[in-house]
Amino acid sequence: MTGELHLPWGTTARTPWALELTPGRAGWTYAGLRVLVLPAGGVVTFATGDEEMLVLPLAGAATVRCDGLRLELTGRASVFTAVTDFAYLPRDATVTVRGEGRFALPSARATRRLSPRYGAARDVPVELRGAGPASRQVNNFCAPEAFDCDRLVAVEVLTPGGNWSSYPPHKHEDDRVHDDGRVEAALEEIYYFEVSGAAPGDGGGPVGYQRVYGTDRRPIDVLAEVRTGDVVLVPYGYHGPSMAAPGYPLYYLNVLAGPGADRTMACVDDPRHGWIRGSWADQEVDPRLPLTGLPAGGR
Repeated sequence: MTGELHLPWGTTARTPWALELTPGRAGWTYAGLRVLVLPAGGVVTFATGDEEMLVLPLAGAATVRCDGLRLELTGRASVFTAVTDFAYLPRDATVTVRGEGRFALPSARATRRLSPRYGAARDVPVELRGAGPASRQVNNFCAPEAFDCDRLVAVEVLTPGGNWSSYPPHKHEDDRVHDDGRVEAALEEIYYFEVSGAAPGDGGGPVGYQRVYGTDRRPIDVLAEVRTGDVVLVPYGYHGPSMAAPGYPLYYLNVLAGPGADRTMACVDDPRHGWIRGSWADQEVDPRLPLTGLPAGGR
């Protein structure tokens, strides 16, 4: 199934998008992602339709106009240099983005129409998760407790070279409370990757790896070698680890959405590997973290 769920950079391009992944293209109902690449002075106008979206600078800065508002995004040089500000776009809106750089637009089909808003970098909660070789940095810019949306959830994860993240493997494919009290939510998920030192489309550049596997009830089997700009879809099943090659920090943007009434990231670990969380108490967090400068006012 790797070929169906691993989408290399360029395989989903459709003007004006360098990457266009609608829920229909993904084969599911809610989660989507687009990437916009603008030259100096570039401008694109589009409609959000039935999706709420974010404009998240990956590299560069932009001005976003929506519903008569002008939102100035300072952005960043790259995902490995700083936490960024971002803009929220409601469904049923016409939007113009003007700037230079590469911009991700995570999306989810929405029922409620909220107001367009600015998300400041200084307000992004930055978490150092795990320990030892499972240490990583999580920028919870659009986590349920950090920023209000109708259905959309999005976070950034930065993994130092040689480390594993998205670990222990976990899943969120059913809305249920397990017999042991663990809560799981049904969520579609997109992983968008960048590898330090590589540009989108750099076929000979550094790589990372992403694993997705299933259960006897719902088999799935993906082991993808990912480069900057690649996407891996997770319709169900356990996902993890995300593996950063030694010397090459790995970034991924997670986009999640599902049918539940409440926004959540509730998941359950693979019971064979969940014990690893307990081992972190005796290990230090990787001293290379945080990989980026923390936002003003952050931890």
